[in-house]
Amino acid sequence: MAELTHLDANGAVRMVDVGSKPATARRAVAEATLVTGRDVMAAIRSGQTPKGNVFEAARLAGIMAAKRTAELIPLCHSIALDVVSVDFTPGEDRIAIRAEAATRAATGVEMEALTAVAVAGLTLIDMLKAISKTMVLTDLRLIAKSGGRSGDWRAEETRR
Repeated sequence: MAELTHLDANGAVRMVDVGSKPATARRAVAEATLVTGRDVMAAIRSGQTPKGNVFEAARLAGIMAAKRTAELIPLCHSIALDVVSVDFTPGEDRIAIRAEAATRAATGVEMEALTAVAVAGLTLIDMLKAISKTMVLTDLRLIAKSGGRSGDWRAEETRR
């Protein structure tokens, strides 16, 4: 197993020093699924949601969350983001949520993509909870990353 980089010799947590690492182009893609039920999807399709355009509110929340990831995740480095996108694919009883984040930095952007998806999903739940209290945000995961010392990586299969 590789050295645990977030622990010092005494087992105390520490922030990894990335100061000597070169800034490189990095990109990450994450996804999750919000299982809503058919009634919620029917309300979305008909434009009858109590809080307005749920997708645009959730998109904005996801982008804003990605920009504040270092404030939410302990030991996560604050990085300048080049771009964050959040997209939705509605289904019969669910919404696939996908986010992509990119930067040119000395550390990865995976946590920003994951945070964008998670907060977009939570925002959808908040916007739709008047219709249903049984929604489930599931399968949050990293599906691809590129750049950095470890290079490119892609999940073997993408669930939808």
